[in-house]
Amino acid sequence: MAAIDDHPGEHAAQDPIKLIAVRDTALSLDEVFRAVGDDAAGGTALFVGTVRNHDGGADVDALGYSCHPSAEAEMRRIAEKVVAEFPVRALAAVHRVGDLAVGDLAVVVAVSCPHRGEAFEACRKLIDDLKHEVPIWKHQRFSDGTQEWVGAC
Repeated sequence: MAAIDDHPGEHAAQDPIKLIAVRDTALSLDEVFRAVGDDAAGGTALFVGTVRNHDGGADVDALGYSCHPSAEAEMRRIAEKVVAEFPVRALAAVHRVGDLAVGDLAVVVAVSCPHRGEAFEACRKLIDDLKHEVPIWKHQRFSDGTQEWVGAC
C-alpha cells in the first residue's frame, strides 16, 4: 500500500490560483467558494472582510477603497508565495474598491488544501499578507464628520 503522501491529492495542484481580482462591484461569496472547489481538498477556509460600523472608538458611516494600478499584480504575487508554502489545491482572492456601506463585503479570500489545518494556515497567511502588502487604501468617514485614510501597506 502506498504512503498517504504519495497520493497526488496530498500535494499542491499544478495551477492552484483560480481567481485574483480587484473589483468596483459587489463581491460574491458563492463565486469565491466555487472557485476553490477541488475533489482532492479535505479542507476549505474562507475569510470574509466586511465594513464594520466603528473603528478606533468612533462610529463609521461609510468608507471607500482605492488602489494603485499594481494592486492585482501584488495580490497574485502574494498568492504565489502562499502556494509555494502550502499544499494549496485552489486559491481565490477578490477585493472591492469604490464606495462601500456598513455591512458590505470588502474582501473575500479562500483556500482549499488536502487537510483543514493547512487550509486555515494558508488562508490566514493570504489575508494577512494581502492586508499588509497590497497597495489598497481605505478612506473612512465617521459619524462626527471627521475622516481618515488608512493605508493597507
